[in-house]
Amino acid sequence: MRRMSLEDATVLAEAVLNRQGFSQEQTRALSQTVIAGQRDECHSHGLYRLLNCVSTLAAGKVVPDAVPEVHDQAPGIVRVDAKGGFSQLAFEAGLPKLAAKARNQGIAALAINHCVHFSALWIEIEAITDLGLVGLACNPTHACVAPAGGSQPLLGTNPLAFGWPRPDGQSPFIFDFATSAVARGEIELHRRENKPIPEGWGLDRAGQPSQDPAEVLEGAMLPFGGHKGSALGTMIELIAGPLIGDLTSAESLAHDDKAGASPYHGELILAMDPARFLGGSAAHYMAKAETLFSSISEQGARLPSQRRYEARERTRQEGIAIPEALYQELVQLT
Repeated sequence: MRRMSLEDATVLAEAVLNRQGFSQEQTRALSQTVIAGQRDECHSHGLYRLLNCVSTLAAGKVVPDAVPEVHDQAPGIVRVDAKGGFSQLAFEAGLPKLAAKARNQGIAALAINHCVHFSALWIEIEAITDLGLVGLACNPTHACVAPAGGSQPLLGTNPLAFGWPRPDGQSPFIFDFATSAVARGEIELHRRENKPIPEGWGLDRAGQPSQDPAEVLEGAMLPFGGHKGSALGTMIELIAGPLIGDLTSAESLAHDDKAGASPYHGELILAMDPARFLGGSAAHYMAKAETLFSSISEQGARLPSQRRYEARERTRQEGIAIPEALYQELVQLT
């Protein structure tokens, strides 16, 4: 393993992206995202994702200097055209207006169109909870998940993320999970390390259960929870696809045309303001949420993202560690 400080990791990420031709603003936003993933020990969404950024650019499937365009779509809707760039800069562009609309009327939606996406949604959700707002986000991906009872890829991994702000400097309550049995990046990491995957993650090209990550990457992943995960994945296809005028996972995969690039689609983000919903009762009802969180912890259960927050404190002190082979791959791209 190669150890480095977060500062050195940031320099490396920026050097890779700059060398490959991304604009300064795209480089900054992308670097912040992969460093956040690595800092929180979400390895499948950390520095490893730089390889996807570079290969997506090499395939001609992302605009490296895209400048997002913000549209005030309706009283409760902001639309951002990412112009074929990665989603990070588009989210940054739309967040101020999303927050203002949520504070004005209690709830607002941000629709990001024409974006390339690879990142974990908790990063965006945390930006919303940092503003004291409740957040919800979802998006399609590439078709790689078979619906419950099926055997061929149709749905994406279709992540769903939620965040709830907490008082007194406490870390927010955030969950972010794929509606597939596991994030696709986890299977890719197993393939790179030549390790079998657990049963129940996917099927081979013949529709048979497999523990070979390469076979599953060529076949189909499975939804979590059978028909429940399948239904949630389908919901996300609808509300973050047709509802916002963008692509489904099957259409994203067709757009890719076997290039192996990151998915191209839209993203739907909701923000809700407790103060606007509750008025003078906000403190009372937010305290009820704290009682719920305490009741969970008192049973010995772990709140979502607790492991990430613990990793965050650790890596701020000790730095991060990545496989030496990955480090050398990244250095060769600078």
